[in-house]
Amino acid sequence: MKNYRSIRTFDELIDLEHGKIGTESRNTYEENAQMFIVSEMLKAARKEANLTQEQLAERAGTKKSYISKLENGKANIQLSTLFRIFEKGLNKRIGLTFL
Repeated sequence: MKNYRSIRTFDELIDLEHGKIGTESRNTYEENAQMFIVSEMLKAARKEANLTQEQLAERAGTKKSYISKLENGKANIQLSTLFRIFEKGLNKRIGLTFL
C-alpha cells in the first residue's frame, strides 16, 4: 500500500503513482497525459468552430473516424497532420514549446 501521508505537492503525488521522471511508467503516463490534452484541445476548438467531426474531417482532408479517435485519445497523430487539422480544418495556428 502506498503512503500518501507525506505527499505535499502534485509532483510528489505523480512521482508516487507513476515513478520518477525518466522511468518507463512515468514516460507512459506523460505521453498519455499529453495525448489527453491534445484531444481535449481539438474537441474544444471543433465545438467552438461549430463544426461536426465530419465537417472538420472534410476540411482537413481526413476521415471522421480519425477525428473521433483523436478526440477520444485513441490514435497517435503525426505533427504534420496535427498542423493540417488545426490550420486548414479549424483556421487556427499552432505554437510549439520545447522544455
